[in-house]
Amino acid sequence: MPTKSTDTETREVRAVAKYVRVSAGKARLVIDLIRRKPVPEALDILRFCERAAAVDVEKVLRSAVANAENNNGMRADDLVIVSAYVDQGPTLKRIRPRAKGSASRILKRMSHITVVVAPRKEA
Repeated sequence: MPTKSTDTETREVRAVAKYVRVSAGKARLVIDLIRRKPVPEALDILRFCERAAAVDVEKVLRSAVANAENNNGMRADDLVIVSAYVDQGPTLKRIRPRAKGSASRILKRMSHITVVVAPRKEA
């Protein structure tokens, strides 16, 4: 007897924001708050989070949800964040003049934010 197809339950949808001007460490603090949470709850957490990186993470999460709805026909209320991570991007190196003709380096760090959502597993 053939088994019922469960394509929609195993399908994962992702969104990636590259070259975001926030350090990876600061963005990871926000990502840790929403990992393995349902999408509506994660959006509430991000909306009231006071860290500046929360705006960028929320944008990526909304993009992943839009990808799931428009490309795969999933409902936003049924989605859960299965994976969310931040990778370090390139670093812009700048110079700041210092005393006695010397200079200090300023490192302007970037990051790549990835959010993966999938339908909630029904028990």
